[in-house]
Amino acid sequence: MRAEFLLSTLSEFPSLKDPQGRPLPEIALAGRSNVGKSSLINHFLGQKKAAKTSATPGKTQLLNFFLIDDSFLLVDLPGYGFAKAPVESIEKWSSAIDTYLNNRPSLKLILLLIDCRREPKDEDLSMIEWAKTMQIPLLIIFTKTDKLKAAELDLALKKNTKRLGCEIIPYSVENGRTRDWLIKRIRGILWAK
Repeated sequence: MRAEFLLSTLSEFPSLKDPQGRPLPEIALAGRSNVGKSSLINHFLGQKKAAKTSATPGKTQLLNFFLIDDSFLLVDLPGYGFAKAPVESIEKWSSAIDTYLNNRPSLKLILLLIDCRREPKDEDLSMIEWAKTMQIPLLIIFTKTDKLKAAELDLALKKNTKRLGCEIIPYSVENGRTRDWLIKRIRGILWAK
C-alpha cells in the first residue's frame, strides 16, 4: 500500500480528484486519545513512521491527511476524551473535527477505534449515532486485541456487537491477517457497486 502524507491542518482541508474529476473518497479514523490510532495507521500502511506514536494522550492535535494508492484519503482525526493539552487547543481541534465531519461529502467511511479492553464511552456511542443519522458507513475497530486472551476477546466481541449494533473488526498490530482483512472490508465499502 503506497501512502503519501499530504498535510496536517485545522482548517484547509484538501480536495483531491480522480482522473475523471470525481472527488476521491475519504476515510476518517476516530477514537479516544491513546486508543492506538497512530499504531494502527503505521501497521495498516506498512510504514513504521507514517504517524507519530506516543504514550501521552492527545499527541495528535491536527487533522492529518494521507493519500493512499492515489485512490482515497485517510484522515487521522485528533482523539477525543482525556488528552494532555490546554483546554483552548482541545476546543480548537474539536471544532475542526465537527467542521470536517459535517461538511465533507467525500467522507465515505468512518473507522471508529475502541480499545477492546475498555467499555465504549459516551463519545464512542455519540459517533456511532451520528454516523447512523448521517448514513455514513462505520466500522468499529477493536484495537489492542493481542492484550486479551482469545476467550476474553470473543466475549467482548459478542457483547459489544449486540450492544452497539455495528460490525466490529478485531485488529492487532502483531497480526498481518487483521490488516489484510481490514483492507478488504474498506475496498468493499468504498467501491461497492
